[in-house]
Amino acid sequence: MPRSGHPRRQATLASLAAELKVSRTTVSNAYNRPDQLSAELRTRVLEAAKRRGYPGPDPVARSLRTRKAGAVGLLLTEALSYSFRDPAATSFVAGLSESCEEVGQGLLLIPAGPGRDDVEAAAVVQQAGVDGFVVYSVADDDPYLAAVLERRLPMVVCDQPREIEGASLVGIDDRGAMRELADYLLALGHTRIGVLCMRLGHDARDGRADAERLQSPHFHVQRERIAGVQDAMLAVGLDPATLTVVESSEHTVNAGHAAAERTFAINPDITALICTTDVLALGAREFARWRGIDVPSELSVTGFDGVPEALATGLTTVRQPAEEKGRRAGALLLRDSHSGVPSVEILDTELIRGHTAAPPRTWQRGPAE
Repeated sequence: MPRSGHPRRQATLASLAAELKVSRTTVSNAYNRPDQLSAELRTRVLEAAKRRGYPGPDPVARSLRTRKAGAVGLLLTEALSYSFRDPAATSFVAGLSESCEEVGQGLLLIPAGPGRDDVEAAAVVQQAGVDGFVVYSVADDDPYLAAVLERRLPMVVCDQPREIEGASLVGIDDRGAMRELADYLLALGHTRIGVLCMRLGHDARDGRADAERLQSPHFHVQRERIAGVQDAMLAVGLDPATLTVVESSEHTVNAGHAAAERTFAINPDITALICTTDVLALGAREFARWRGIDVPSELSVTGFDGVPEALATGLTTVRQPAEEKGRRAGALLLRDSHSGVPSVEILDTELIRGHTAAPPRTWQRGPAE
């Protein structure tokens, strides 16, 4: 688990330049104008800076009068396009933007996509001219999160990780919300259940998640939603080991379709698919249509998030207040930047009993086409 305590700076721009026998401009360019340096030289500068505990030039120092950048940094460790494509993320950004607008703050989306190493991640975060950070659902060992902590600026975490000393938190009870949905399906009579989930680790995997994978220590939200289903099964005497969990490395409707197909290849007798997001559930419904499986009389499908498209199509799901999460994260950051006192806000969710869940019907499925 990352910690907020970090050693004091062991170097300045000038001392680092002297150690490397380069000019101060060269060190500055490694952060601000990387195109002016060779890849080898820039890497040497950044690695030396990291070793000496130097986080780079302070962007706030550019404003000598106010000492403020006038912007909030949003760290979203997916491809930058994710914040515009994923409906839950889009709602969150809309809510955060609203809070920023109310106090005249800008919003900087930090391009913290996968595939960068620790040095590159640190450089991206260090160059961000912001007064504080909102961290949106990242793993607790994410290199971008470590770089954010090194900035020692006000920070609010949304969803995960849950235990960052000194940081405020906005989230929901993922485990409890999914437990309520699973209780509903079990009460309908389902005992053969599959779960489609987002990635459980940093590496990209598509397929069945074994017991070890389900204990992923770094992706709190997905782990807790699956645990909610397991809790519900235990409560009625079912063995959680019979749960078929299939992981998807991507979060798209097509990925949900593919994950559902994999699930039925593993266990064709499943009568209910519990999806940890609405996007995956929409893909699962497409798979059912493709296979000629009627939802819900032959297969129940549920989601999680309550995004507009899912609600419009009558999906049984858990609605969470994604936009309100963004508003509260912004409000907490802007308040905490003055008070320095962290807060924790757990928002309510709502089980939406749509039209995609019904009691199971005993029938024999044919082989996959």
